[in-house]
Amino acid sequence: MGAAHADMVRDPHPTNSETCQLCHVEISQAHIDSLHWDLEGYLTVLSARSDAAHWEQLMVAYDNHCTECHASCGQCHISRPTVNEGGLLDGHSPKGQPPMNNTCTGCHGSRVNDEYKGKNETEEGGRYPADVHYNPGGMACFECHDGETLHGADGDFDHRYDGPESPSCTAVGCHGNVSPQGDIGQHSETHLAELSCQVCHSVAYKHCYNCHVQQTEEGQAYYRVDPSQMAFKIGRNPIKSPERPWEYVPLRHVPIARDSFAYYGENLLPNFDALPTWAYATPHTIQRITPQNASCDACHGNPDVFLTEEDVLPEERVANQGVIVREVPPVP
Repeated sequence: MGAAHADMVRDPHPTNSETCQLCHVEISQAHIDSLHWDLEGYLTVLSARSDAAHWEQLMVAYDNHCTECHASCGQCHISRPTVNEGGLLDGHSPKGQPPMNNTCTGCHGSRVNDEYKGKNETEEGGRYPADVHYNPGGMACFECHDGETLHGADGDFDHRYDGPESPSCTAVGCHGNVSPQGDIGQHSETHLAELSCQVCHSVAYKHCYNCHVQQTEEGQAYYRVDPSQMAFKIGRNPIKSPERPWEYVPLRHVPIARDSFAYYGENLLPNFDALPTWAYATPHTIQRITPQNASCDACHGNPDVFLTEEDVLPEERVANQGVIVREVPPVP
């Protein structure tokens, strides 16, 4: 094993039969179909908002701006991700379990990392609390997002919210004892059936707006994004399914606009309204006690915590018809 791992190249791919796939056959085969490698999640949402007539032009933008996010074997186990300017983790030797602060947060840094570690500032100049799984829990990413999931062994999915919920709050060994028969009154049958766990147990998280992709005169690709905002909003579940049956879930505004790709051509997202701009979210800001679960009327009858029409930009209201809350649930 030591000889096989000696002097590994910086960025071996799962498709290269002369490197990782030579020994790690099952993992490499699974990873080829994983969202970390094939970026199918991006393509899924872009195809829903575009059409065949504009797809070729849109893929020029995709190739220039999105493909650096490929997570190869090497970008997790030998070096930091390319999008985070690379850099070997331990010489040319592989790390079986890579350090989360150099790999996971290299790609998922500005949102997940800051939420999870409590780095986002409040309007008053303080900080939102770290997720309880991080502080005081001390849990690394890998304790919830296990190797099988990260490598794609759970299936060939088109989006990260396809298939069974993973990780699941109520998995055996975590909070599997949550039920209406427990000693927490708010864990009523109705609440557990209609609300995702994060509705009651997450606090404000980051929302991004109006991403536009462009290039410098030298051909260097870059993004121009409006300042992010911290907020907590409950909306209608846009991906309701047997695996995610809840009526209400937290929603996050995603960084997309009708003219996000205008640099590469006109109207490249002709079906922009096919998907909401307020998307299903699983924030990494979990707390046991939150502003919305502090009392019944902190949530019921409180429009501030729900996504109402007034919260949605006029030009995005058609796209978000299915997730806007028309009537805030009254105080029981």
